[in-house]
Amino acid sequence: MASVSKADTVDAIAKATDMRKVDVETILDSFFDYVGDAAKRGDKVGWPSFGNFSASQRAARTGRNPQTGEPVQIAASTAMKFSASKALKEKLNG
Repeated sequence: MASVSKADTVDAIAKATDMRKVDVETILDSFFDYVGDAAKRGDKVGWPSFGNFSASQRAARTGRNPQTGEPVQIAASTAMKFSASKALKEKLNG
């Protein structure tokens, strides 16, 4: 499976829309900044044919150091969560 870089994504969108790469990159950066800011506020950002982005809280817990087996405290944190829409799931699964 190949990995698609930011530059690959910008190139593909620029070609598909006849926009300049710099404009596409600005729009994409603005979108992801907005999604991050909204999630930080506790809001969910939905894109009907794609899915929903939201923040998810992870509680503090005790883990293990894989090299020594010693217990390690893992701090509580906030993670980004993505839930695919029905349309995207159908596209992925035929």
